[in-house]
Amino acid sequence: MSPSQISVHKGAGGTFGMVGTYPPTECGLATFAAALRGGICSPEAEAHDTPECRVARLVDEPQGDGGPEVLIELQRGSRSSIEAGVKALNQLDVTIVQHEYGIYGGDDGHEVLDIVKGLEGPTIVVLHTVLDDPSPGQRRIIESMARSVDAMVTMTKTAQRRLRDYDVDMAKVSVIPHGAHPPAPDLEVDPDQDQPTILTWGLLGPGKGVEWVVEAMALLQDLEPKPRYQVVGKTHPKVAEQDGQAYRNCLEERAAELGVSDLVEFDDSYSDRAELQRKIAAAHVVVLPYDSEDQVTSGVLIEAVASSKAVISSSFPHAVELLGGGVGLLVPRQDPEAIAAALRRVLTEPSLHDRMVAGAASLAPSLSWTAVGGQYRSLAGKLISGQATAVA
Repeated sequence: MSPSQISVHKGAGGTFGMVGTYPPTECGLATFAAALRGGICSPEAEAHDTPECRVARLVDEPQGDGGPEVLIELQRGSRSSIEAGVKALNQLDVTIVQHEYGIYGGDDGHEVLDIVKGLEGPTIVVLHTVLDDPSPGQRRIIESMARSVDAMVTMTKTAQRRLRDYDVDMAKVSVIPHGAHPPAPDLEVDPDQDQPTILTWGLLGPGKGVEWVVEAMALLQDLEPKPRYQVVGKTHPKVAEQDGQAYRNCLEERAAELGVSDLVEFDDSYSDRAELQRKIAAAHVVVLPYDSEDQVTSGVLIEAVASSKAVISSSFPHAVELLGGGVGLLVPRQDPEAIAAALRRVLTEPSLHDRMVAGAASLAPSLSWTAVGGQYRSLAGKLISGQATAVA
């Protein structure tokens, strides 16, 4: 379908375009985009009319399997596809571009520049990664985007601070948190007190750090009742394509070597939102043992806090920022002894567990996708009216 044939309904709330991966693509950014679209289009997000939200979906090859909200597909490596997508997006009032280096074509994903430079209306770029030590090519992309767009959004103050080391007009930069789906009001699942569950979830692959928790479980076998460690999530599609199930198999072998196979469960079934929320609700504590020292955004972290869970995390930047002040416990990366010590405290000190849950619950309302979508709508409205200012 050519851009001239695309019909865009101009609702009273305006029209939003969203660029990025999108379901049924399986990746964190696709999940983020679908949730953000729902938050922006929620009639509860603002007092004014609900906007029309359309998606320009990034694909390797034409798919045609997106929902009716998919305006057009942008095929990586195809200049004609990019040009057609830009023309379609230029029919809309404002465009939100998701940026991660790995989702666009070209070296360091430089094709994103062809998109943002062609957009004529107000444009917001959401930065999912802001590197502390970027390569020259990665730096050039961020700085070129900054000159072309009207606003840039980071999801943490850490990422915002890092941008000060780039050639970026900081007046364009706003901080809007990653959103989360609040637990369903009728969700009635309580943690099992007879066998407390430790939970890690998300697409599985090297760098997830699950091996450190498996090793920590071997140090907790004296506890009564013995906890179980549940690892929920399929292997990341790109990891599976390149290495198959090697990481998952290695984890299972390590659990067997340590004699904790009966305490560690690997659940690679697909969980829809309702089922995942039940699994989160049933957990006593959530552990994020990530290896990264550079991660400025974690959707799993936000979902755990928004679900009012006690959280133990390695000290990556987003966790340090969100869990400070007693909301969670931070541990050194790749340190099973420290993870075991933190788990022992949360599992044996009810007052500590309850304080962590209360701290998470205090943050939860501001992290809902409805609240986050409202902030994007507010920013877009200022851009459209020519009055944009950075959000603290």
